[in-house]
Amino acid sequence: MAYENYETITRLWQRFLREQLEQLPPEERKNLEGEFEKRFGELQKGASGDSSLGFADLIGFGAKGVLPFGELPYAHLVPDFDESVIPSQLHAAAELYFIYQHERMKAFQVADVLRQLFQLGRMRVQRGPGARALYILEKWKPLRYALRDRMIAYRRVFNYGSAPAPAGAVVNQGFHRQLVAFMAAMAQYFRDMTVGEVIRGSQDIDDRPFGNLASIQRLGTDLRFALDRASYGNILALTHETGHYLSTLLDLFDQPDIKKAFDANTKWDVIEVVSNRHLGGMAELSQRAKMAESGRRILQWIADQDFETTADPLVFRSEARPFGAHAEAWIAAYRMTAEGRAFPGVGSAMRSTLGLKTRKPSLALAS
Repeated sequence: MAYENYETITRLWQRFLREQLEQLPPEERKNLEGEFEKRFGELQKGASGDSSLGFADLIGFGAKGVLPFGELPYAHLVPDFDESVIPSQLHAAAELYFIYQHERMKAFQVADVLRQLFQLGRMRVQRGPGARALYILEKWKPLRYALRDRMIAYRRVFNYGSAPAPAGAVVNQGFHRQLVAFMAAMAQYFRDMTVGEVIRGSQDIDDRPFGNLASIQRLGTDLRFALDRASYGNILALTHETGHYLSTLLDLFDQPDIKKAFDANTKWDVIEVVSNRHLGGMAELSQRAKMAESGRRILQWIADQDFETTADPLVFRSEARPFGAHAEAWIAAYRMTAEGRAFPGVGSAMRSTLGLKTRKPSLALAS
């Protein structure tokens, strides 16, 4: 369709939309706004015509020769950047984050210590399921990706650790800053919504937003894009193999003869005792376990979200509510870790993310 016709349809649609919305009651207007927007996008796409020959028509190489601008097809550009990610890579990154937190909990180091103690006869296990599992691990050594490979993967995808990145590899430099900002945005959104629900008192106030949905959409899109760029190569294979191996190790720690050898009640007690005796001290088990659970769940949700700008706030609120709790849990655990003790709080983190100055307390409050 010609450019002039496209502009005419656009103006007429805007006039039609304004007239129709004015005649609708508020309840129906809210429900139909999204449908009108979707229909307008379909009309725009159809009105642009066949744009495959538009450039040839523009330079005069088309069947009709040189055409005036008013008769040229409209170039309908499709905004598809936010959808140009590979979900399998994002899911692999979510699993790799879970594995990383268990690496920080010394789960892999504890397994190596158990294998050494079993080989040297310094652990009183003999015929139980734990001894059998240790024998199988020692005989077959199923994990192909060693510590060096895992540390390189953590560095590439999350910029965690001090392992040197391979020359030419893409390193996700801003992952941690983006993850903390997204967690803060989710937490702030539902905190604001809770305050709004408390003070709600009339029909008009129901239409007011209780949280900054745009911040969540922007941060989530940036996080998805950065993870997609850095999770190529062997990340998917490494995550699958290491995930199965970690599951095997956690089952090993939970075997009755292994727990009895260390006077432990749970597998986490085994990790704690072995870490204290042989690895120079226990890691942050409780905090890392919660960060692994909630961080993986949040990253999985980000992988499956498209973060549409025109998303219905009510639908988004229902979908995101469980993940608001995960964000709060992640922040609470993160603040108890060594690197998270400098976390300034949800409000200050959000202001810093949005480029706003942090409010300084008054002298009366500071004293």
